[in-house]
Amino acid sequence: MLIGEYKHVVDSKGRIILPSKFREELGERFILTKGLDNCLFGYSLKEWTVLEEKLKKLPLTSKEARTFLRFFFAGACECEVDKQGRILIPQNLREYAGIQKEVFIIGVMTRIEIWSEDNWLKEMTNENLSVDRIAQKMEELGI
Repeated sequence: MLIGEYKHVVDSKGRIILPSKFREELGERFILTKGLDNCLFGYSLKEWTVLEEKLKKLPLTSKEARTFLRFFFAGACECEVDKQGRILIPQNLREYAGIQKEVFIIGVMTRIEIWSEDNWLKEMTNENLSVDRIAQKMEELGI
């Protein structure tokens, strides 16, 4: 399971060091794509295959499904971890997520998320993150 929060710096070539715990789970090659909430999602090849199978079942007749598939797959790329444990985040994905100098890499069970520092700090101060609202949502979900 992918868990934890790590802060890293993007080098001048657009590379970041991937935490070793995440490298173990994701493998030497994994898929990076546009995520929701202006962050990037990273999936192991195994998890990406599971996700693909689910997405193949979306109806082609649905405009929303087609739009989501374009968004999700057009931005996807295969990343390879180099000998120093770094990955290159392509320019188009850095631009989408607003990534410039510092990033937060977080584990979210079956995927990682890579956030620009600004977007992550905004997300963490979002009114939806109040303890009372989270408790209410957990109760609604039966957790």
